Amino acid sequence: MPKISVEVPEELLTDLDAHVGEDGKFVNRSEAIRASIRKTLDLLDEIDERQGRLDDEQ
Repeated sequence: MPKISVEVPEELLTDLDAHVGEDGKFVNRSEAIRASIRKTLDLLDEIDERQGRLDDEQ
């Protein structure tokens, strides 16, 4: 799996960390970020579909 680096504002990282760990929804930051990316892309696909912008090949 490729690795990437991103800069994240401190307030977003603090909020993210509140959802990570034994009491959180995610086991680590990477899982939380991957889940967020997947959800965002799914939402964008839904918007594109409603607007008629998706290719039939997808």
